[in-house]
Amino acid sequence: MEVVVVPTPEDAARVVADAYTALLHATASAVIGLATGSTPLPVYRELARRHRDGDLSFARVRAFLLDEYVGLPAGHPERYREFIRTELEQHVDFAPDAILGPGDLEVPPLEAGPAYEQRIRDAGGIDLQILGIGTDGHLAFNMPMSSLASRTRLKTLTPRTRQDNARFFDGDIDQVPTHCLTQGLATILDSRHAIMLGFGRGKAQAVREAVEGPVSARWPASVLQLHPHATVVVDEDAASQLAFVDYYRTTYAGKPAGQGL
Repeated sequence: MEVVVVPTPEDAARVVADAYTALLHATASAVIGLATGSTPLPVYRELARRHRDGDLSFARVRAFLLDEYVGLPAGHPERYREFIRTELEQHVDFAPDAILGPGDLEVPPLEAGPAYEQRIRDAGGIDLQILGIGTDGHLAFNMPMSSLASRTRLKTLTPRTRQDNARFFDGDIDQVPTHCLTQGLATILDSRHAIMLGFGRGKAQAVREAVEGPVSARWPASVLQLHPHATVVVDEDAASQLAFVDYYRTTYAGKPAGQGL
């Protein structure tokens, strides 16, 4: 696991966008994994800027979403597929139907997980997966005590998760879906490169536990310690509890020119 500490989320966006750029220049038909929420937004905005400048094309790229609510109709503003459409897809040149979420398959929710796993395999697997870490260490909807061997599946949202997300539904918890579909932790480990982002002092404990603590279901993001090519990109505040931060700075600064993440 490589840890990269940068001053701001905007600095992180440039570092991560460089990884996307290198991948897509080398493999125009790459398969990428997309996360939602506020954490990856600076990256998506940087990718859109590079596309506008003519430096980056997504025309042959396939993309898979990490997760999706169950029960929201197509086009609902809080569907994660709609988030990606608004924040990234409409700003670049993805081909029609190039992006798929676990809620886009026309199968019952209990069958969607295995079907989604098969679609990822049929595409050749995910080359680069972007992730955001939650304050409790969750990845996607893999909350604390999720199985480290989990695959894409239907999950019941806890009352705490629904209450936390009620702010996106006019503060009304009754509007928040009770179930979701999410890639599993083992699914995430199958990606060829996983990049996890963490910003702000509120993420500091989760980042410390994920990077320097034991691998444990209590902190689901710690499973990335088992990933053969995992990169953690954090700002100064999110890195504030790391014991080995000087080591991370030294090793990143000493990387050979052009090596990338």
